[in-house]
Amino acid sequence: MAKRRKVGNLLGLHILATLSIQQLHPYEIAAQLKAFGKDQDIKIQWGSLYTVVQNLEKHGFIAAAETVREGRRPERTVYRLTPAGRAELTDWVRELVGTPEAEFPKLQAALSVVGVLPPDEVIELLEQRLSILAVENDQMRQVLRATAHEVPRLFLVEGEYRLAIREAEVAWLTGFLTELRDGTMAGIGAWRRLHETGELPEDLSEFMTET
Repeated sequence: MAKRRKVGNLLGLHILATLSIQQLHPYEIAAQLKAFGKDQDIKIQWGSLYTVVQNLEKHGFIAAAETVREGRRPERTVYRLTPAGRAELTDWVRELVGTPEAEFPKLQAALSVVGVLPPDEVIELLEQRLSILAVENDQMRQVLRATAHEVPRLFLVEGEYRLAIREAEVAWLTGFLTELRDGTMAGIGAWRRLHETGELPEDLSEFMTET
């Protein structure tokens, strides 16, 4: 079971990791995260970055190293990682890597109620989704191949993982789509009649056995 952390926003994890390399002020942290494409790894609300920084400082995970001023710009606080912050960072990464945790993809939520749509419409939507995935996955492969010659693999593994998850999605959806097209999915006849008549069958076991 995941620990309840003092700062649980995954943006905090990436801020700690960034400061483990060098001291930065929040604007520079944001620039680093954008430059390394971290917004592809987690959903970042950029407007909340300063709040997360403040929370990390409040709990002693980061501390002000110095205050600097450039020209007429307002003063900026440069932050450093504290020993407590480094311990939190490593413990957090260990937990995320070693402990599976339930995640709730939007597609999973949609599939849980997909019966509200007629089978033929679901077939069209899945074909559409697979077409989009084919293009996007190919683009991701090209990017990975292109950067593999310039960037150490250690800094590409999250992209490989993201692509692998999407390829697994394609494989499963392709099999499901084949069953729908062929009419071999158990219960597809009852599913069609539900949308033709607007009524559930008296015997719901029809959804389990009939094709």
